[in-house]
Amino acid sequence: MHCAAHQAESDSIAMTQLLEFFSREVEQLGEGRRHFLEIGRRAGHFPSAIAHGAAGGGEREVSVWCSNDYLGMGQAPFVLDAVKAAVDRYGAGSGGSRNISGTNRYHVLLEQELAALHGKESALLFSTGYTANDGALSVLAGRTRDTIVFSDEKNHASLIDGIRHSRADKHVFRHNDTAHLAELLAAADPARPKLVVFESVYSMDGDIAPLAEIADLARRFGATTYIDEVHAIGMYGPRGAGIAAREGLADEFTVVMGTLAKAFGTIGGYVAGPAPLIEAVRAFSRSFIFTTSLPPAIAAGALAAVRHLSRSEVERTRLRANAQLLHRLLNGHGIPFISPMSHIVSVFIGDERLCRRASALLLERYGIYVQPIDAPSVRPGEAILRVAPSATHDATDVEKFATALDDIWRELDIPRAAR
Repeated sequence: MHCAAHQAESDSIAMTQLLEFFSREVEQLGEGRRHFLEIGRRAGHFPSAIAHGAAGGGEREVSVWCSNDYLGMGQAPFVLDAVKAAVDRYGAGSGGSRNISGTNRYHVLLEQELAALHGKESALLFSTGYTANDGALSVLAGRTRDTIVFSDEKNHASLIDGIRHSRADKHVFRHNDTAHLAELLAAADPARPKLVVFESVYSMDGDIAPLAEIADLARRFGATTYIDEVHAIGMYGPRGAGIAAREGLADEFTVVMGTLAKAFGTIGGYVAGPAPLIEAVRAFSRSFIFTTSLPPAIAAGALAAVRHLSRSEVERTRLRANAQLLHRLLNGHGIPFISPMSHIVSVFIGDERLCRRASALLLERYGIYVQPIDAPSVRPGEAILRVAPSATHDATDVEKFATALDDIWRELDIPRAAR
């Protein structure tokens, strides 16, 4: 009895210490602690949404300017119809992992459609884009002996974690710096397998990788390539196949990774490439094997979106027009943004506190929701408003947004760019 009481006391002390430790960790974040705005997107009316608990309390209608549902497929009637029909037929969930009772016809059809979209032999679905990168790279970089990975310094956390979990040797090259990449490749043992990992459109800056130069280096040094096209799939290139397809370079890259959670408006990730590589990921990836598969209804909705965007240019044209209009208006107001290369318009502020204040004023006064982005998503001192105009905005929306930003810049005396 005494031993049991002593153990209970020790457990209580350990728990108290643990709670105190993490309480201090959170307190040290101070104003940098992230807060989440609860919003309910209005089906059929996006970018309009209802914000709960916004400034002033209660509910209010807001316009969303930071969603990854770039083309509005998450609200498209034909996508919703596909989801509803699949729910009625197959129920809410898949019922298991892909290996054990969780492979539905919609999973197979979607994988075939995605492989065809990219002109690859095979494709494999994951429950999220994060697990797709983590699971695929842990196999592709980790199963082969002595592989060296060459990774862009601004690669997404999921790419970084996949490489880390592979335990392969890694060299990080400066962002989009192909001269540095060439130096690293040239210095590596010619006999060792090499894997170059990068993104086409970078999620925080909105800039685009020099694909032709990377493809040339991969050929010259015999490297395999892994291109993450998450922020390009559905939005660029013929049939929405991505930046590599737009540049006529799709065949130059070994494995392409994409998501269903952005242009296609649902959730999930995938990799597509040569059948032996995709089969190896299917056989050995822990994040594929040991998780429940996507609900059939989600796969059905994604399939409807992929098929639609493979033949429709309407949404891509509208998104491109909105992004270009916003670029022009911000330039006119002298509001700095990082790159004009894509639909991601990262408005640069720098100071984290000032960035949070600008975001709060946009919401309070104008009903405009743009999430402030600071470390660790960007480097300390490089805070941004990551603005994402969508195909569901119109020109008037864009003009009102730019005017609101101009007002905020004037009030807070935020540094401007040269006009």
